[in-house]
Amino acid sequence: MHPFKRSAVVAWVAVVLLRGAAAWADEPATASTAANAPEPGLWTRDTLLGDMGGLRPVLEDKGITLGLQETDEYLRVTSGGLRQGGTYLGQTLVTLNVDTGKALGLKGGTFFMSGLQLHGHKDTLTGAHIGGLQTASSIEAERGTRLWELWYQQAFAGDKADVRVGQQAADQEFMVSEYGTPFMNAMFGWPALPSVDLPGGGPAYPLSLLGLRVRYQAGDRVTLLGGIYNGRPAGRRADDDAQQGDRHGTNFRLGDAPLLIAELQYRTHPVPAQGEPDGLPGSYKVGAWIHTGRFADSSDPSRMHRGDYSLYAMADQMLWRATAGHRSVAVFARAMGAPANRNLVDFSADAGITLTAPFGDRAGDVLGLGIGYARIGNPAALQRHGGGETFVEATYKVQIAPWWSLQADAQYYVHPSGTSSALPLRNAVILGLRTTLTF
Repeated sequence: MHPFKRSAVVAWVAVVLLRGAAAWADEPATASTAANAPEPGLWTRDTLLGDMGGLRPVLEDKGITLGLQETDEYLRVTSGGLRQGGTYLGQTLVTLNVDTGKALGLKGGTFFMSGLQLHGHKDTLTGAHIGGLQTASSIEAERGTRLWELWYQQAFAGDKADVRVGQQAADQEFMVSEYGTPFMNAMFGWPALPSVDLPGGGPAYPLSLLGLRVRYQAGDRVTLLGGIYNGRPAGRRADDDAQQGDRHGTNFRLGDAPLLIAELQYRTHPVPAQGEPDGLPGSYKVGAWIHTGRFADSSDPSRMHRGDYSLYAMADQMLWRATAGHRSVAVFARAMGAPANRNLVDFSADAGITLTAPFGDRAGDVLGLGIGYARIGNPAALQRHGGGETFVEATYKVQIAPWWSLQADAQYYVHPSGTSSALPLRNAVILGLRTTLTF
């Protein structure tokens, strides 16, 4: 289906969902103060469909928030890699968030569910055209419709702590770089090392795993985050293609060797002051993950190791912002390592710089330049050539309206697949364009 026709279908589905949910609510739209307020104009409201004639405020009064977002992109390898060519990718994301305090009288609770409809060309750009280890697109996945997350969260201790249980994607909370989010390459999200080394890539998009996550806010600056997850998205036989092993995200596996993650977060300025030299926000994190399963030796697959682990550190820091307006400059960096004797990638790092509102005072526009690196830890592979795979990305996102963004992107891969390929691949150039609509 053509992307624009698909967007129209998605908009129609949004209307049906919202009207059906509103029929459940027994409070009329006119009873909501927000529903009676004048709705912002098309180019200033947060969503394309607005408040749906007062339906959204009625649902929000009941503690129900529905989300619908469509992301479409075209990426093309113009030279190098495995072969030249392009792919169209599309992602429809549907979310349901319920404040159980409003909906059921259970204070401090949140129920969340999300689903993905992934469409586009069958062949992925990274696998079929680049031949790389590091995924070029953050929405790249096998086609299909799947459940993504399904969990319940309960706050306690005066909202200083909360527990989340259910099907979860750890990349939504762990190892997250605030200033790395504008980039299109997936490795600025869930990094290269766990993506390659963990069974099935770990609990990260488009997969999730049953788990328990605990968070404790120790004051304004320090947060402790810990989680335990089932260690295999689709079982040992499906480690090489976990998405096919759990095609709809409904396996709900238990009993595999667990994955444990812990992270300590520190913020320099929880409530930064506009224009003050000491008010530039920053976030610094250190963490580790441990997988308690068995892992084959990198050089001798017949030899097994008990357990695997990684240590990581990362930083997000705003360097400058204008005394008036939204223009600012920020940097981020992240590095992590793992034992070379049981992992294909034993070290990965990424870093970048972003300029917000580069032209005029457009708060949503972002210009970014980033770099990512994955080093091959397998000693046998190191003898073939090089030492790893590097990519550089330059991107510019234009926020046309709060509900619509358009993003141009260019990436350059050096030694695609690093030393894991028997034959060296030519450096690859990738150009792309992405559009995102929030309904």
